[in-house]
Amino acid sequence: MRTQVGIIGAGPAGLLLGRMLQRMGIDAVVLEARSRDYVEGRIRAGLLEQGSVDTLTEEGVAGRLHREGLAHDGLELRFEGENHRIELTALTQKRVTIYGQQEVVKDLIAQRITDGLPLLFDVSDTAVHDIAGKPRITFTHGGVAQELHCDIIAGCDGFHGICRPAIPAEKMAIFDRIYPFAWLGILAEARPASHELIYARHEDGFALATMRSETLTRMYVQCAPDEDLAAWSDRRIWDALHARLARAGLPSQVNEGPIIQKGVTAMRSFVAEPMRYGRLFLAGDAAHIVPPTGAKGMNLAIADVRILARALDDFFHGRGERLMDDYSRICLDRIWKVQRFSWWMTQMLHRYDADDGFEQRVQTAELRYVCGSEAARTTLAENYVGLPYAV
Repeated sequence: MRTQVGIIGAGPAGLLLGRMLQRMGIDAVVLEARSRDYVEGRIRAGLLEQGSVDTLTEEGVAGRLHREGLAHDGLELRFEGENHRIELTALTQKRVTIYGQQEVVKDLIAQRITDGLPLLFDVSDTAVHDIAGKPRITFTHGGVAQELHCDIIAGCDGFHGICRPAIPAEKMAIFDRIYPFAWLGILAEARPASHELIYARHEDGFALATMRSETLTRMYVQCAPDEDLAAWSDRRIWDALHARLARAGLPSQVNEGPIIQKGVTAMRSFVAEPMRYGRLFLAGDAAHIVPPTGAKGMNLAIADVRILARALDDFFHGRGERLMDDYSRICLDRIWKVQRFSWWMTQMLHRYDADDGFEQRVQTAELRYVCGSEAARTTLAENYVGLPYAV
């Protein structure tokens, strides 16, 4: 097989890159280790920055997003029983939209299949070769060993993929922080607690109330990284949510319903530098992970792909390799700003078991400063709705 770009991974990064390249007249083959059902059913992040919505709209894959997505003009910070609204749109003239990552993936897959473009699921034994020269990808599909020759390989295969480890270790720097807590998350058939997200800091630990639709609520409570899910009955989860999201002197906003999904999400900050080696480029979770407090994972992947697609457009249409050479630098400038914001939100809102009274009071002071200062609220809002794109 022969193509211009071999894309490994059919998540948001790989599929969106394939769509953008198609519209630029560049051929690509997308390879995915999992089945289509698995990829489309994998519940992940659900908040899109304004720029992400604009990008998907520009690429013609946002019809359902605009029909079903829930646009939000603000968010709520809750601590010591008090509620404080951050007016995102009033401060930035931008908004965010709730639309599940799996829904973005479904839309991109449907578009690629409608267009009759190569998208192979259930691929195994995938390996990349000659990435510093004339790259190729070997894999097995349908029981048949195959080889794909290409000019560029895009590693969009996530944190546990095969692309990042293919880069020589001495050519890459790794920055990693694992947090001493996790999120226990549920998806429940219940009306959301609020029409906007609620971030709560409580003496028992952090809590987040969000949603997937008007009838599906997504909620999280801080827990231990090695938490035993069996120890968390539905009743214990609801009790924790009622307590941590409480408002002084007011009834609980938490609406209970059947819990249809339950799981523990680890908290990690991770960056691999650089994001390119030879003709292999990393994008999305293959290169970086952010704690979910800032709601940035899918949005960072989309930002990476915007740069990579434009760099490949220049390369394949004879305008040189300058943007390819700058790809890692441009992406990492945004990635570290997003890492800072996600770390800051995480530090401000979570309970650290080793904290003494001093640290707890500093957290409270930070929250009070943010809520009481227009400049601080604007800083939070600008980062939350999404920083401007460099390209």
